[in-house]
Amino acid sequence: MVALEERVFDSDLVSRAQYRRHLDSSSAVVLVATATGHLFGSALLFFRSNARVARLYSLATAPEARGRGVGAALLGAAERIARGRRCHALRLEVRAANAAAQRLYERHGYRRHGHRQGFYEDGADALLYAKSLR
Repeated sequence: MVALEERVFDSDLVSRAQYRRHLDSSSAVVLVATATGHLFGSALLFFRSNARVARLYSLATAPEARGRGVGAALLGAAERIARGRRCHALRLEVRAANAAAQRLYERHGYRRHGHRQGFYEDGADALLYAKSLR
């Protein structure tokens, strides 16, 4: 998963130690998409105690798997898990420059509801998206 993060993202990477902590946490779910022994995607989903909103922290798709439904499958799985935990909504941030990710989220019913300047480590802006799961 760390190697996938390094291939896909330039900054704000999830470290090995962070993945270990999240894998052992009841407030996080790590999802993976594999085929023929290869990791093609991952997603990291966060939950807060007594909150009905889940946060999709990270969604990574290997470059060779883009356009093959990996991101959509991970997004759908994240939504099902959030619903299973009785969440009413799923929220996420996406780089303002990442038009492909924005299209993915919008195609799946996410609506833009805000903007955060300088959100990422490298100073890039984020667009805020959310989807009702009711």
